[in-house]
Amino acid sequence: MTAAAGDAPEDTLPEAFARILAAYERHLVSERDLTPHTVRAYLGDVAGLLDHAARLGLDDVSDLDLRTLRSWLAKQQTLGKSRTTLARRATAARVFTAWLARTGRTPSDAGASLGSPKQHKSLPPVLRADEAADLIRAAAELADDGSPVGLRDVAMLELLYATGIRVGELCGLDIDDLDTERRVVRVFGKGRKERTVPYGQPAGRAVDRWLRLGRPALCAEGAGPALFLGARGRRIDQRVVRELVHRRIADVPGAPDIGPHGLRHTAATHLLEGGADLRSVQELLGHASLATTQLYTHVTTDRLRQAYRQAHPRA
Repeated sequence: MTAAAGDAPEDTLPEAFARILAAYERHLVSERDLTPHTVRAYLGDVAGLLDHAARLGLDDVSDLDLRTLRSWLAKQQTLGKSRTTLARRATAARVFTAWLARTGRTPSDAGASLGSPKQHKSLPPVLRADEAADLIRAAAELADDGSPVGLRDVAMLELLYATGIRVGELCGLDIDDLDTERRVVRVFGKGRKERTVPYGQPAGRAVDRWLRLGRPALCAEGAGPALFLGARGRRIDQRVVRELVHRRIADVPGAPDIGPHGLRHTAATHLLEGGADLRSVQELLGHASLATTQLYTHVTTDRLRQAYRQAHPRA
């Protein structure tokens, strides 16, 4: 187990708490099939909670109660943690205590009544439609020499913008996840939840060129079925994709500096501006809650208001 995100080294926990944390890790990995990053985040937060409980004199998880959970969050607040961090740690505590109760390790769920601080829900900047087109056009011009890396970069940018998938989902794609005839891609999102996302002709052409001309030139032993490959011929790393997006955005005059997640927000915003309904966008993005998707309506409303002010004679 790694150093804790919750500000408590896990190897300093009392033995009883350390055993519980190890069992919880096995649950997250084998039963919930969460990504390594999510597992680390949950473990770090729970380790922080258990460390706080130990400092209060608790030595068994059955002694955890709502008061202890609230005092832990209150301490985080005094340490200057953001609302987003506090909300995430409250969620981690509730998931943990629910698991404790469900597995019979505690007589009741201490976190069932634990609230979360309201988060300031804001979205990063998004590209205008013309800026998104300029982004991909600039990358395509650099790929005119037919270099494998250039073809790959155009295909990744096209697919990110066309589908709104997460960078981790993009890097995890295999060749067989593509249905080139129907132009849809099978995506495994958070919690390994599967969804099917369509993509358009431009993305289809870019991916086809990559598969025919680029990938065979880069492919090395160990590549397996990975759709996108790094310079060494193996499955591409998320860091490489993030660096690519930031680098190519710099080629677009006046465009905000966004990463792959900004392209995801851009895709969602443009879908809604084009008339897509919220439920469809929710399904495409793989949002568990419609409330998450509804954040984008604020962006589109702001743009409509701005366009009205600029264009209407009596605005």
